[in-house]
Amino acid sequence: MPSELVVNSWNCQVTGQEPWPDDVQLYQPYETEQILLPDNANCLAVQAFLKMCDLKYVVEYRTNAEEMSPSGRVPFIKCGACLISDFEPITAFVGNKGISLSAHLSEVQKADMRAFMSLVTTVFGNAENYITWLDNSTYCQITKPRYGSVHPFPLNHLLCYLKRNTVIKKLSVLGWADKTLDKVYAEVDKGCGALSDRLEKSKFFFGDQPTELDALVFGHIYTILTTPLPNNRLASTIRGYPNLINHCKIIEKQLFDCYGRPRKSIGWSSTNNN
Repeated sequence: MPSELVVNSWNCQVTGQEPWPDDVQLYQPYETEQILLPDNANCLAVQAFLKMCDLKYVVEYRTNAEEMSPSGRVPFIKCGACLISDFEPITAFVGNKGISLSAHLSEVQKADMRAFMSLVTTVFGNAENYITWLDNSTYCQITKPRYGSVHPFPLNHLLCYLKRNTVIKKLSVLGWADKTLDKVYAEVDKGCGALSDRLEKSKFFFGDQPTELDALVFGHIYTILTTPLPNNRLASTIRGYPNLINHCKIIEKQLFDCYGRPRKSIGWSSTNNN
C-alpha cells in the first residue's frame, strides 16, 4: 500500500494541473501582534507573486499558522486538498498550472534568475533570522514578546526558547551563527550590491515584466524598510541603493495601491526605523 505522504504528493500533482480555483486561502500569522521579520518577508513575497500572476486568494490569519503548515514555516496556501508552504514550492505549484512569470525568459536568463533568488534567500533570509533570533536587543525587545504573545505562561517562554534553538542550529549549519553583527550587515550590503548591479536602471530585473525574482526581492526589501527594529542599520544598508528602493516603490504602487496593502504601510522615511 502506498504511504499517505506518497498519496498526498500524487494528489497535489494532479491538483496542480487543474485550473486555479477561486477559494484559495493563504495562511499566515497575525501581522500587527505576532508576525516577525523573516516570516513577514516570506508572506509578502508570496502575496506579491500571486498578485503578479493575477490569481485570487484570501488571507487567513491564524495564531498557530506555523504549526498548521506542512513544513512548519509560513506562509502556506490551501488549494483544494493541497497544502503548499514556502515561496519556491508555491511558485512551482502555480507553474504546474501553466502560470509562470518567467516563461518568456531564455534558459540562460532563467538560470540567472534562480541564482539571484538563491542569493536573496541565503543572504536576506539568514540575515533576517540572525537579527530576529540572535541579536540580543532585537530578541529581547521584539522577538520574545511578539512570538510568545499568543500563548499563555509558561508556554510562551518555552516555545520561544525552542524556536530560538532551532533557528540557531540552522544558522550554525549554514555558517551564519558565528558571524558578528557587522559581518551580517556586510553580507547584506554585498547582496544589495549584486542585486543593484543586475537591476541597473531597469524597471524590473528582467526587462519590463516582473518575474518571481521581483516578487521575492520586494517581499524582503519592503519588509525590512517598514519594520521598526531597535537598530535601523539593516534598513539603512538597503537605503544606500536607490534603484532597489525605486523597484520596491514601483511594485507597491502597481500591486498594493490597486488591490489594498497586505498590512499598514509605514512609509519610506528613514525615521520610521529608528
